[in-house]
Amino acid sequence: MTAPSTFGLSSEARNLHWLLTNLVEEVPGIQSVAVVSSDGLLLLSSDPGRNLEAREAREAKPSGPRGSSADLATIVSGIGSLTIGAAKLMAFGGVRHTMVAMDEGSLFVMSISDGSLLGVHGSADCDMSVVAYHMALFVGRAGHVLTPELRSELRQSLESEETGGVR
Repeated sequence: MTAPSTFGLSSEARNLHWLLTNLVEEVPGIQSVAVVSSDGLLLLSSDPGRNLEAREAREAKPSGPRGSSADLATIVSGIGSLTIGAAKLMAFGGVRHTMVAMDEGSLFVMSISDGSLLGVHGSADCDMSVVAYHMALFVGRAGHVLTPELRSELRQSLESEETGGVR
């Protein structure tokens, strides 16, 4: 994974990038990761880059849903909304995590704070308990710093990368 540029970001934003990079690099079987705001916007991702070479590599061998962190963010947001709605209907309290096991992989969604979600796409051979454990560590470390100001900074950083602009 190529780390996104953290130049010009606050120390909290750089720390979240570092935590996300460690999650992807240290946990076997993780294909891609996305942090999504309560309104469904991608805040942070393991997308290896948005330049042409990275896109060509992803198209040759996708590492996430269609190889795109935006697709993973959309899926995570949708599953998060569905499970929150189900929890309200069943009156069982808040949703802590959701797991979808498929023939060729797994999808994990975990609440972070204020409606933000952590989504992980895992390979078929990932150890689900290890992935869930490391996600919980990430949430524990990231949850208290994911303030509205930091969410705004992360979103602006992603928008700047997508347009090729500078901060």
